[in-house]
Order: sequence, then C-alpha cells, then structure tokens
Amino acid sequence: MNRKSSGMLLAVLLCSAAISAGQASTPRRIEIVASKFSFSPNQIALKKGEPVILVLSSSDVTHGLKVKELGINVEIKKGHDMEVPVTPSAAGHFVGRCSHFCGMGHGSMTLDVNVTE
Repeated sequence: MNRKSSGMLLAVLLCSAAISAGQASTPRRIEIVASKFSFSPNQIALKKGEPVILVLSSSDVTHGLKVKELGINVEIKKGHDMEVPVTPSAAGHFVGRCSHFCGMGHGSMTLDVNVTE
C-alpha cells in the first residue's frame, strides 16, 4: 500500500469513528404520555450510565412525575411537552408517581422504571 492509499484509508477510518461517536452521544428519547390515571407506557427500561431524554406530555390535565431515586420531579402541563434528561447512576427498580393531584384515581398512577447494569 502506498503513502497516498494509506492516507485515504486513515481519513475514512477517522470519519467513520467520528460518525459513530456522534451517534453514541445522542441520547435515546422515550416518549411517555400521562392521562387520567396512567402513564403510557407504564414501564420503561434504562441502563445505568446511559443518558436518555424522557419526553413527557399530558393528554388531559396537568400531571406530575416524581421518581425520587432518579432525581425527577416535574410538572406536565396539557399541551406542553416536557423534556427531562436522565442518566441513571444506580441499577434497580424504581416507581415513579404522579405528583400533581389529577382526580380520584391519582394514587394509582405509577410508572415502573427498571435500570439494569
């Protein structure tokens, strides 16, 4: 392989690495819709150390989401998407709850978050 070919190969490899790195740094987005009296989906799976963005919306009234162990405590207003960046630092099973009273079924409104290694 001559010097010019080696240089071209190196340039292609560097470009491929840069593209791969750019894709790896884009957080995964998980859309969650709150409505009386549930989250949809009502279970999500995350990986410890992996950054994600939770895109929260409400289809009816103002709701909230609190997951103490993940440092999440936000209000979700109808008609306004809420983007919440999360990078779990510990594995485990965590239960998120609606933190804004939304009616008689409010107490049963939960979101299961499973964080794996």
